[in-house]
Amino acid sequence: MPKSPHSDDVAFIKALAELLNENDLTELQVKREYGADDSLNVRVSRKNEPAPQIFAQAPAQAAPAAAATPAPAASNAPSAEDPASHPGAVTSPMVGTVYMQAEPGGPSFASVGDQVNEGDTLLIIEAMKTMNHIPAPRGGTVKRIVVEDGAAVEYGSPLMIIE
Repeated sequence: MPKSPHSDDVAFIKALAELLNENDLTELQVKREYGADDSLNVRVSRKNEPAPQIFAQAPAQAAPAAAATPAPAASNAPSAEDPASHPGAVTSPMVGTVYMQAEPGGPSFASVGDQVNEGDTLLIIEAMKTMNHIPAPRGGTVKRIVVEDGAAVEYGSPLMIIE
């Protein structure tokens, strides 16, 4: 019986899983094009060790677990010390690189003291060569910008504070 054109897919997926483990990656996504109407889209992911798993959970579940760890040390400190605990914190919805303006040397989307409306672009996060505009979740005044232009951010990292 002749070999089907997709019989190597299982070996390909196993090779991706090995690549994931060998390079200590958490997720890998590949699309194979076989023809005009035939392709294979594979996403292989794994959970991290116990501490990083907090970020892999739903945001509603991650917040109490993350807050429980630093609570004893932060109990005497004001909330301004930990921007993530501020009620006006805007957090990163993804892992990537932050850009404060649309192009190098251009005007910033938002600066401290600016009034923003819900839905206004605050900054861009580049993830996998895709520029993702991060909108303001609510209107208000930008009180603090926590990240620097070009900085790497994790999921849930505080970006700025809007009051």
